[in-house]
Amino acid sequence: MYGSCTGRGQGRARVRLRAGAAAAAGALLLLSACSDGSDTDEDAAGGAQQPKSRAPYWVNPDGSAAEQAAAYRMDGRDADAELIEKISRQPAAEWIGIEDPEGQARGFTEAAEKADREALLVLYNVPHRDCGQYSKGGAADGDAYRDWLGKAIDGIGERRTTVVLEPDALPHVEDGCTPQQFHEERYALLSEAVAKLKALPNTKVYLDAGNPHWITDPGRMVEPLKRAGIDKADGFALNTSNYQTTDENTAYGKKLSGMVGGKPFVIDTSRNGNGPAPGKDDPEAWCNPPGRALGEPPTTRTGDDLVDAYLWIKRPGESDGACKGGPAAGQWWPKYALQLARNAKS
Repeated sequence: MYGSCTGRGQGRARVRLRAGAAAAAGALLLLSACSDGSDTDEDAAGGAQQPKSRAPYWVNPDGSAAEQAAAYRMDGRDADAELIEKISRQPAAEWIGIEDPEGQARGFTEAAEKADREALLVLYNVPHRDCGQYSKGGAADGDAYRDWLGKAIDGIGERRTTVVLEPDALPHVEDGCTPQQFHEERYALLSEAVAKLKALPNTKVYLDAGNPHWITDPGRMVEPLKRAGIDKADGFALNTSNYQTTDENTAYGKKLSGMVGGKPFVIDTSRNGNGPAPGKDDPEAWCNPPGRALGEPPTTRTGDDLVDAYLWIKRPGESDGACKGGPAAGQWWPKYALQLARNAKS
């Protein structure tokens, strides 16, 4: 279906931050080694470098794309390295995993703070996640989710953070994929999560609201968003891990915004440069479609008051699931990463 979450960073940990932010701050030097220095900013962490971008978010220097680019350089594959660096130089969201949510959240946010940047996180562990599809799983029950969420919140603390909350959770309620008996619990958990995250002094929260080719009538998302706490959230997120165009998402988001009190929204532009795959014969058109491209680089300067940011919520180059020759959901796939970067318009 159009909305399956498909590989939301549930593979290996994407940075080695569990030992604390000191190691992460030192690791910030890694990416600058692949740069000529013209596209980096010196941060506050002892002269370490962060790539310049049009967004205020932290760039993980130890992510899969950075490691792949360095490996290609060592192998003399400079052209491929330059393509992968289109990904590694941009800030992408970090998905907080099931294990050690406090350590992960603290590591990412401390590293971002040391670099004078904002952390961009995704919380994705709601019970009955992804309806048993490629990214199935989640917390065992509501109490387990609350415990996991509390640890993640402790890890975020007072540091500047933007959170995209539970991709697909609400659209899967609305499309019937999540069984009816779990709906009330899901609304309660999301509403509690919004309230607890917004109690932090420097955290912004966006509830996931699908994409315009999934729940095509934005009016259908109004009640789910309201029950999940959109009134307390900063806004909603569109196109997470999907390929719908920025223009379509913007038009859809503006309609939905007008129905939920004028709330702004963010759009995942990580892989929508060529829009969705053509044709409707593939029931898994959302899963590793060929011929796609990186979209607009992350930025908060969208030129539209209702669009808070273009974000790379899905990390480009990670598989949507074991389809079309791809590895398991969330695993790094160099072949697909190269394709996305090669097809990018800039």
